[in-house]
Amino acid sequence: MMGLKKEKYIYIELGKERYLKVRVLKSRAEDNPARYVPLNICVKRPPKTAKVVRAVDLPGEVVNKVLKI
Repeated sequence: MMGLKKEKYIYIELGKERYLKVRVLKSRAEDNPARYVPLNICVKRPPKTAKVVRAVDLPGEVVNKVLKI
């Protein structure tokens, strides 16, 4: 499955029909909270080609940063 814009963006599932668009910086470590830059875009349905990640699958610090929006 292809991602959006060469996998620069992912969608994080926050709850039922709530997805947050997040920019992923590939130069940072996987568990580094600075790797994920949350955008102020929430959608009900992400695009079909988008990579969707559940919030519980991410490290705790990353989830805390994302949910502070």
